[in-house]
Parts: sequence; C-alpha cells; structure tokens
Amino acid sequence: MKRDNIGIAVVGSGRIGTLRARLAAKHPAVRFLAVSDRDPARARALAEAAGADFHSGSNEEVIAHPRVTAVIVSTPEQQHTPPVLHALELGKPVLVEKPIGFSLRDADKILDTLRATKGELRVGYSRRYKECFLRAKEQMRHGRLGKVVGGMARVYNSRAQAFAILKRDPHATPVLDVLTYYVDLMCWFLEGNRPVEVVARGQHGIFKEAGYGAHDVTWAILTFADGAVINLGVSYALPARYPTLGQSDRVELLGSEGTMIIDDDHLDHLLFSQKGVPHAYVPDHSVDMAFLGSNTAGDWAVGDFWGPLGNETRAWLDHLATGAPTIHTTPEQARINLETTIAIERAAASGRTVRLPLQMEE
Repeated sequence: MKRDNIGIAVVGSGRIGTLRARLAAKHPAVRFLAVSDRDPARARALAEAAGADFHSGSNEEVIAHPRVTAVIVSTPEQQHTPPVLHALELGKPVLVEKPIGFSLRDADKILDTLRATKGELRVGYSRRYKECFLRAKEQMRHGRLGKVVGGMARVYNSRAQAFAILKRDPHATPVLDVLTYYVDLMCWFLEGNRPVEVVARGQHGIFKEAGYGAHDVTWAILTFADGAVINLGVSYALPARYPTLGQSDRVELLGSEGTMIIDDDHLDHLLFSQKGVPHAYVPDHSVDMAFLGSNTAGDWAVGDFWGPLGNETRAWLDHLATGAPTIHTTPEQARINLETTIAIERAAASGRTVRLPLQMEE
C-alpha cells in the first residue's frame, strides 16, 4: 500500500542528521518533519535550514510527536540505544546510523525490544548504497565468481578526520567506526556466511601520543564459516593534508570461477586549487589537492545531494512509502558486524586468535 503522509523525526542534528533531514524534506511522501538535538540551538538551526515543521531539544518529544510515523536516529554512536528503544516501543520504524551500538549488551537490548514489539529496524551502512558496491553485489547474486575463497578490503583516511571522530567519541576508533563498513560489505557479498575466527595486529603511534587508545593502523584476517579467508585493513593516520576527503578504499574478491577488483581510491578525479578545497567532515580544514568523490557520504552538486547516503536515505523513505524491499543492513547482521569489530580490536590488543561468536560474558 502506497503512503504519502509520512512523518519523519530526525534525532540528532549533527552532520549526518542534517543531511538526512534535508533529504527527507525533499521526499514527496514526507508531509511532516521534526528534528531534535540535545543542543536546542542546533535543532533550531537545522529546522530552519531544512524547513522542518517542529524542532525540540528533547529527543523523546520529537519521537513521540503524534504526526511522526518513522524515526531516523543520527545521534553520536554512544547515544543510539535510548532513542531506538523509545521509537520501537511506540511502534515506529527506525533507521539508525551504524554501528548498532558500541557494546553487545546494548545491541542485544535493541534486538530483544525489536522482537517484543514486532517492530522494524534497519542500520545505516551506507557503503552498500555506493554504485560500485551495488554493481558488485549484483555480480555476486548471479554467482559469477563461483565460491569465494578469499578477499581483501582496506580503507585509508587522514588523521584530520580521525581526530574529529575521536574528539566526538574516544570509543569511535577506526576499527569500530570505519572498518565495520567493510565487515558489513564482505558479509553482504558472502551472504549467509559469517566470520568465525579473527587474527589481528595493530600499531600505536600518532593517536596514542595524542591521548587516544586507537591504533594508527590495524590489519586483520577473518576466517568465515565456509573457510573463506578475508584480509581487512584500516589506517586513519595518514597526514592531515592527505588529499582524501573521506574513505579511500579497495576491495577484492577471489572466487573459484572469477575475480572482482573494486578500485574506490578516487584517483580518477583530482582537483588542485590554490584557494583550497574545504573538507566536508572537518570544519575549518582544507586541502590543496582533493580526491573528488571520496567524501564518504556523498556530495552536494547542482542543488541536490548525491552518493551513498543520499541513495540510502531515499531508499528507506521509498520503502516506507511503498513497502518496496530494501537492502539496508538488518539489525541481526549489524550485531555480527559489531561483534566482529570488537573481536578485531581484542585480537589486536592481545595478539591472540579470537573465536566468534564471542562468549556472552564478553
């Protein structure tokens, strides 16, 4: 059944919440938009920018608003759980930013509430909605690689963005906050499979000197249930003025009947400007040369927002409006992603092999 009277609450008026709200405001099925933030001034500013119908410094107030029929949770990572639970208890579908939480306890609390309320929840792993990875998934659906036996994914970014993330939340390490995207992608490509063992190594340096516990570089080997071996790596410690504006990555899949290589480093579109190129994520930071297209969420161009986050947001709103199937990450898969990234950090810290699933006391 098609619906054209959707009411959206965007909880959290930061960078991603702002993008989600502006995209929701343009969707033809959205008739009511509310935004909130613990800082009422930020909520007010976003309401004015997006043309929202209602704003508040209370997340609870916008979630419970009678005209709100669905909720987008874009709070800082450590604050995901309360608004997700509140929305589910009120019977309202939820899209929450990744990761589903920073502890398995919170993830299980969300899953228990989801089952009890028979609600609907999806998790925003927007890399699924980047065109190169959508094309890759289509090839996997047709089985063109045969049985996947191995693969690799690595992602690089600059310390300028890493410090902005860690300043917001010291727990949001490059592994938990970023490598989780590639855990999700690999599990999506190898659908029905899941990691069962992790070996990892990390190297401290720049972030430790700045007072954070994050590794400058982390490499992990994941073994999946069917024996496939996947190598994952992340470094967010490249020099501050390195040209990437977000994630520069490369993904490879090796199969019994084919190979797929996805070059997503964005070296195909370079811009050099003596005026400087502003960084979308880090305020008051610019670079002279930029890899255009590397902004993780996407880019504003000719009056609209294009790219993974735009595709993902519109797809979820279309799903609410028409009931069309969606490829958004399920909460069950999001928990596996969280568990795997926790295991990577533990394996890197201990130097020992970590088996999955983790024991409940962990």
